[in-house]
Amino acid sequence: MTDGFRVGLGFDFHPFGQDRRLMLGGVRIPHPLGLRGHSDADALLHAVIDALLGAAGLRDIGTWFPDTDPAYRDSSSRVLLEKAYEQVRDRGFAVVNLDITVLAEAPRIQPHVGAMKANLARLLSVETGRIGLKATTMEGCGPIGRGEGIAVQAVVLLVRSKREA
Repeated sequence: MTDGFRVGLGFDFHPFGQDRRLMLGGVRIPHPLGLRGHSDADALLHAVIDALLGAAGLRDIGTWFPDTDPAYRDSSSRVLLEKAYEQVRDRGFAVVNLDITVLAEAPRIQPHVGAMKANLARLLSVETGRIGLKATTMEGCGPIGRGEGIAVQAVVLLVRSKREA
């Protein structure tokens, strides 16, 4: 059996809240509401973090960056992703590809896909062509369909790039 490839799945949901900026994929998106959370509540980056950590056999985002730790209050999820990916790389893995689905009724994600992919490519040292990023609605069903928040699913494929430390 080979240990060369690992798959990780990440999921995150944040409800909308007043007086917050909407951040997705490290991009500020114009919208009257932002997402509530301890950090900047970037659900897209949080889902990617959990996918990376899971693929590397590590504990989840809440273990690494607990919402009880004031150090992470209003912190940029880009910084959290950098720290998480450092742990993944230290264990000898690199990203092969990433596939992400944003579940939201609003705002429209399509105008921001290029900027989000560019952020992810830079943060994860991977070509933008290896990142799939799309959005769908919930057709009015459930809390997402009622416009109460945004959810994101992410799948990552890692490859062993060096011997585990």
